[in-house]
Amino acid sequence: MCLSFQNRVVLLGVSGSISAYKACELCSRMVQNGAKVYVAMTESAQKLIGPATFESLSGNPVITGMFEPYTLGPLSHISLSHEANLFIVAPATANIMAKCAHGIADDWISTALLATNAPILWAPAMNPQMYLNPATQANIALLKERGHFFIGPETGKTACGEIGPGRMAEPTNIFEYADILINPTKDFQGKKILITSGPTQEPIDPVRYISNRSSGKMGKALAMEALRRGAKVTVISGPASEPLPYHAEKIFVRTAQEMYEETVKRFPEYDIFIGSAAVADYAIKDPMDEKHKRNGSMHYLELIPNPDIIKKLGEIKKCEQITVGFAAETHRLIEYAQEKLKRKNLDLIIANQVGGENCAFGSDYVYALMITPHSQDDKPELIPKEELTHRIFNRIGEILNNR
Repeated sequence: MCLSFQNRVVLLGVSGSISAYKACELCSRMVQNGAKVYVAMTESAQKLIGPATFESLSGNPVITGMFEPYTLGPLSHISLSHEANLFIVAPATANIMAKCAHGIADDWISTALLATNAPILWAPAMNPQMYLNPATQANIALLKERGHFFIGPETGKTACGEIGPGRMAEPTNIFEYADILINPTKDFQGKKILITSGPTQEPIDPVRYISNRSSGKMGKALAMEALRRGAKVTVISGPASEPLPYHAEKIFVRTAQEMYEETVKRFPEYDIFIGSAAVADYAIKDPMDEKHKRNGSMHYLELIPNPDIIKKLGEIKKCEQITVGFAAETHRLIEYAQEKLKRKNLDLIIANQVGGENCAFGSDYVYALMITPHSQDDKPELIPKEELTHRIFNRIGEILNNR
C-alpha cells in the first residue's frame, strides 16, 4: 500500500445527518493510508452514532464539545486547526455550512473552521429541498468564493424518501478528493493528460467475448497521480472492474475499435498520452447475431487484427506531445520493450513482466522497469502500482524539463 496520507493530520467534522455512519468508512480509509485523524462531532451527530466508534477507528479521543475534559488540550480548537493539513466536514448539514459562511462559532467544529488555514472539504448531505433552498445555495456559493472545496451531493433517493440532490458522496470518492488536496504537488498544473485504461472486449456473439485479465488498477492509479499533480485528466476505459477517480473525465468504451476512435479523435487536444489499457490485438471477423449453440462439432473463429492505437498516435503526434506506453511481456522483457519503444515512436515505455508469480493483472504490484530512447532502469523491480505511477510522472517531468 502506498501511504499517501503518511504524516498528514486530518480533522474530520461529523455533523447531524443520517449519513454520519458513512464517515466511519472515510475515517478508516484515511487511517489505513497513514493519516492521523481527529474526529469532532456535533451534538446532533452524537445522537446518530456513538463517539466510541470513531475513537476506535481513529485511535484518538473524539471531540464532542467545547467544554469537555482537556484530553487534547484546553485550546484544541486552535491547536488542532493549526496542525491540520486538511479539514473535512462529512456529512455537512445545511446548518454547519450556514454557520461557517456567516462566521458563527458556537461549537467546536464551527470554531475550528474559522481558525484553520488548512483546505476545507465539504460533503453536503440533507433533504433535496433543503439543499436546493436559495439560502443553502447562497451559502455554498459564498464558501466556494472563499476557496472551500465541495464534493457532491449525489442525486438519488434520500433517507426521507424524496428523490433529488442530497445524498452524501460515497466515502471512496471523498477519500480520493482528499488525497488530491492533501498532496499539493502541482508540477503538472495546466497539463492535459489522456489515459487509456482497462481491458477491451471483442464480441463473439451476444453473450460471449474475447478479453483479458486487466482490472484497470494501473489506469486508475495513473489518473489519481495526475490529478494530485494538478493535471486535467481524461480516462478512456474499457469494461474494467476498478472504479475511476471521481474528478477525472470518463469515457467508456467496449471494443478496441471504439477505444481507437475515441483516442485518436481526442489526442490532438492533449499534452500527454499514457496508454495503460490492455487492448485486444485481434477481433472476431464476423461476430454472430445469435448465441452460438453447442452441437458437439468443432467451431473456428476467424480473427482480424485490431488497429494499433499507440502506433497511430506515434505517427500523428506533434513534437511537443509526449506519448507513454506499456509492454506486458512473458519473456525477453527488455528486448521487446526497446523494440516497441522505437517502432511506436514513444517517449517512455514501462516494461512489465506478466505471467507466473509476477503477473500484474489484478494485482496491486507490478514487476517493471522504465525505458526511454536515451536511458533505462538497471533492472525490473517489484513495486506497488501507486509507487510506479509516482516514478512515471517524475520521469515524464524530466522529459518535459529537457525539451
